[in-house]
Amino acid sequence: MKKILAVCLAVLMLAGAMTSCGSKMFMATGSETGTYYAFGIVLADEIKNAAGIEIGVQSSGASKANIQLIDDETVDFAIVQNDVMDYAYNGTNTFAADGAITSFAAIATMYAEVVQIVASPDITSVADLVGKRVSVGDVGSGTEFNAQQIFEAYGMTFDDIQKQNLGFTDSADKFKDGQLDAFFLTAGAPTVAVTELATAKDFNILSIGETEMAYLKEHYGYYTEYTIGADEYTPNGEPMDSDAVTVAVMATLICDSDLDEDTVYNVTKAIYENIPAITTGHKKGEELNAQTACDGISIPMHPGAVKYFTEIGTIAE
Repeated sequence: MKKILAVCLAVLMLAGAMTSCGSKMFMATGSETGTYYAFGIVLADEIKNAAGIEIGVQSSGASKANIQLIDDETVDFAIVQNDVMDYAYNGTNTFAADGAITSFAAIATMYAEVVQIVASPDITSVADLVGKRVSVGDVGSGTEFNAQQIFEAYGMTFDDIQKQNLGFTDSADKFKDGQLDAFFLTAGAPTVAVTELATAKDFNILSIGETEMAYLKEHYGYYTEYTIGADEYTPNGEPMDSDAVTVAVMATLICDSDLDEDTVYNVTKAIYENIPAITTGHKKGEELNAQTACDGISIPMHPGAVKYFTEIGTIAE
């Protein structure tokens, strides 16, 4: 009997130790060659360094899949586009068939995600994509929806192209091999998949026309105008012929709404009080700004994030 009691006591002590130390958490990001994944690794490292919270980073099918992973309780945190976040919470657009998902909460917006349209050198306009082989991102991804809306602005649909649904890496590989004429990707610029492509293939980054830009801003308020500099990518070692004017949404950190307030507070604080360290690890850290971190959030924020941003004055008391 004493031996059994001793074993039980040991198990209880171990459980208590695990509880006090906290178990490992997980963050869903995106393709391994996309910005989400690389930036997520840097965030996780700094959160561990500053707050002692260990977060494993997982590659995934991006925004829609990430929200579903939180809803399934597979992950605790995720990086998503703010437009897809809005669709999910309100059960619209790409979430219309499945219904609203409200099991997650926003923490903060972090950096601009740029809609980049990579095309063969002979293609100079979105209108030129009619009849062409075009990848529009993974099924249900934010990239796919961005592509659909841009085509809409041009009076086009996916029926006007030879549509393929491929992730960043597969899109870049097929483009390099001549199996695609163009592909869309929505990610922070520069994006690893495109930077690597530039070492082996010539391409254009397409601009969105003024009329089409005005349409997108009027009908989809989460878009902002964004310029990709001619020297952002250097296909075959040379800058592009000109800047590309396109649109962007915001990469946003979300979490399971059931996470405790202290954990989310500490994660938020670790990020926004260690921006220089994060910037050392990834250039997108330059865009982190605690004073604008709540801009573009259209769904409820987690109480832990609200507590932090109220303390520093981003949210008025």
